[in-house]
Amino acid sequence: MTSEHRGDYEELVDEISELLGAPATLENRDFELIAFGAYDSEGDLDPSALDPVRTRSILTRRSTAAVRAWFEGFGITRATAPVRIPPTPEAGVYRGRICLPVRHRGVVHGYIWLLDDDPGPSERQLSAAMRVTARIGALLADEAQHGADLSRELRAVLTAESGWQSDMAVAELRTALGPRADGLHALMCVAPWPSADPDDAPSVRAVPGATALCTLPWGATAQCLAVLIRLRSPDVLTPATTAAGRLMERAHGGSGPERGTGGSGGTGGTSRSDGTGTGGTSGTGGTSRSGGTRGTGGTSGRLGTVGPVGTSGGPGSAAAGIATPRSGLAESATAWREASAAARAALAEARFGPVAQWASIGPYRLLTALPPEVAHDPVARTLLTPVHQELARTAEVYLDCAGQAARAAAELGIHRQTLYYRLSRIEKLTGLDLDDGEDRLLLHMALKAHRL
Repeated sequence: MTSEHRGDYEELVDEISELLGAPATLENRDFELIAFGAYDSEGDLDPSALDPVRTRSILTRRSTAAVRAWFEGFGITRATAPVRIPPTPEAGVYRGRICLPVRHRGVVHGYIWLLDDDPGPSERQLSAAMRVTARIGALLADEAQHGADLSRELRAVLTAESGWQSDMAVAELRTALGPRADGLHALMCVAPWPSADPDDAPSVRAVPGATALCTLPWGATAQCLAVLIRLRSPDVLTPATTAAGRLMERAHGGSGPERGTGGSGGTGGTSRSDGTGTGGTSGTGGTSRSGGTRGTGGTSGRLGTVGPVGTSGGPGSAAAGIATPRSGLAESATAWREASAAARAALAEARFGPVAQWASIGPYRLLTALPPEVAHDPVARTLLTPVHQELARTAEVYLDCAGQAARAAAELGIHRQTLYYRLSRIEKLTGLDLDDGEDRLLLHMALKAHRL
């Protein structure tokens, strides 16, 4: 949420809470919490009033896609008047809700939620509250348009060719951001973003510290998410890692970014934990890999620890990369290369992920810059076939151990003589001499590059 509207939302929701005599929450149309209305009523905060949907909202700040679809099934996306949703214990909704659609010029931009008590607010009270929602709708519509413009301009900056096109795109984004453009920022890449729709990105106000965000192509068919994060110090990346955690949970949700549906936990505004909304937002995620001795919780990201050679975290896995912080926007293209490279490295090496900083990915700073035809050196082609998976694992572990046979054998859990036998087979398959430093370097780079 932009700071210029934060107080406005809270004041308007407070006004609705007073009109209706009950605490209310405001969510955008993606079911992300924006503001919570203050109301002095201890009964509404009684833990015995909680139902599973509200409890999950308070504890996890998010809800499932099924819960969101259930509430939308009552027609709230099309309604122009208050919608009463009855209690449905089998769905985990023990207390009914009243939903006030927040519209502007016929388009729904959000929802006001409150618990429905007996007798509940009168029709006169609800009519007065709906007049306030119209003022909220105008603010949300204005903010949505502003956010869409920033998305287009950030995308233009990150996709423009060098030269005058890049200069023009940066100038337009700088104008849109105003004084914020000269501040300290870090670009972040979350990949892959689980949506085929290039316009299916979370709201900027749902990402703490975000100035702008957009989706970009990731490979031939996938998308990634680019996020420009405000920082106060180049040495403190907490705003970026916090935003990454929230986005990673959505990315790990599967088919699309799973939004919350109210409750507690903010998306840029205040966090007041009554939980009268329908669900909630935020969190962090992780990945897991099979087929080896370690998963993402270990310190090794070698080929043998992650299943088939070159595999990443499996279905639904995602990673985030954070570029070196910079002041201003002049080096945005370079920063984006760093962020996307760090995300690729995090997907390739479990020890980097799920959130990797450009400064921490070591040799992958060079490997990610190589074009595919160079990265896939033919010397390792035979070794990297599935039939030789164990030999590829042996080679990488041996090279990661700087050619120290005792360390490599212990890491692999095999006898040293078995290691020597495997190394001789690797030399025959590749035509390389593993006693030669340059041959070792070539094979090591080929194995690491194959992960990307």
